[in-house]
Amino acid sequence: MDLVLATRNKKKIEEIKKIFSPVGAESRIYTLDDFPEMEDVVEDGDTFEANAIKKAKQIARATGMTAVADDSGLEVDALDGAPGVYSARYAGKDSDDKANNSKLLQALEDVPEDKRDAQFVCCIALASRDEIKTFMGYVKGRISTELKGMSGFGYDPLFYPEGSDRTFAEMSDTEKNAISHRSNALQKLQKYLLDKN
Repeated sequence: MDLVLATRNKKKIEEIKKIFSPVGAESRIYTLDDFPEMEDVVEDGDTFEANAIKKAKQIARATGMTAVADDSGLEVDALDGAPGVYSARYAGKDSDDKANNSKLLQALEDVPEDKRDAQFVCCIALASRDEIKTFMGYVKGRISTELKGMSGFGYDPLFYPEGSDRTFAEMSDTEKNAISHRSNALQKLQKYLLDKN
């Protein structure tokens, strides 16, 4: 079964491809880069699941292929779950990782280390002509008081996964992918596809 990933985010594509080996020898993974005329899907849902489903359905319809979409983000307890679905644009519509991380550190400036609990959440949606399925993944942890590490992307330099003294950005791709929220969700998808086939 060929799949199209409903994203143009290079780092996300790289991470998903590393985690998710194609199901079956004849499978191929496409991305939106293979469909340059495709317009970006507006993510206006209130939940990760709503955004992932919208993207997967729209891309499946437009390409005629089975589509895999993800929506993911960071939920910080002390901020009542923010930035949540707005994680990628926390510091504004055209913000980048640096601006988002800076805003998060500022928002948590007066929050003590033992109150900086957070979790990364990922929803993977699979859409084909006859079905829509979703798979959730989570990783609990806490937010650092400073940026640490050079790997990964997004909030990785600020996130210590539970039980680790290193942020995601201080880990190798292999280490992060073994425990990440996206890996957790993708493994459920992978199992579903293997069972189905």
